[in-house]
Formats: sequence, structure tokens, C-alpha cells
Amino acid sequence: MLPPELPPLPALTRAESELIDRYLEAVDLLGRINPARAEHTYHGLRAAQALVRTARELRDALALMHTRGETEVHTATLARALRVLDGERRTARVAVPPDGVG
Repeated sequence: MLPPELPPLPALTRAESELIDRYLEAVDLLGRINPARAEHTYHGLRAAQALVRTARELRDALALMHTRGETEVHTATLARALRVLDGERRTARVAVPPDGVG
């Protein structure tokens, strides 16, 4: 049996897609660095090193949007894209877990 089909991604500009991709990549890296969840310093170190590159790419995506005149962030559309791409679960790893959960 096949897993349920995901809803389609909303229509995004190339720069918006890059913004979403880089944002989620940064979130994933921050989740790996989160001292309330991390198990090994080496994995956190590697994630922190990668975060520098990802932050530059995230900045570049936003700069490109601004340069192209995409000055407004369409939050509802981008939030929908984040949900389709499992953003809620991925961003939860950045938060401090409740007591007793590690």
C-alpha cells in the first residue's frame, strides 16, 4: 500500500523556493546543534560549520528576492509550503523539549 499523497506545493518563484529550502536547511542544522537534544559535540560542530554556509545562502536568497522587486513575503503561501515540506516537525527540533523528554 502506498503512503498518502502529499498536497501539492503552492506556486513559488524560484527565489521563494530557494528561501524555503535554505530556511529548512538552517532549521535542520540548528536542530542538530540544539544542546537540549544533541548527543555528541562532533555532530553539533559539523552542523555549526555547515550553518555558516547555509546562512550565507539564505541571505543570498533574500537578497535576490529583494533585488528582483519581491519585497513582500507572502506568509500564507510560504507557510503552506513549509507545512507540505514537514516544516512543523523540523522546526520542533529547535525548541527546548518538555521536561523528561530528550
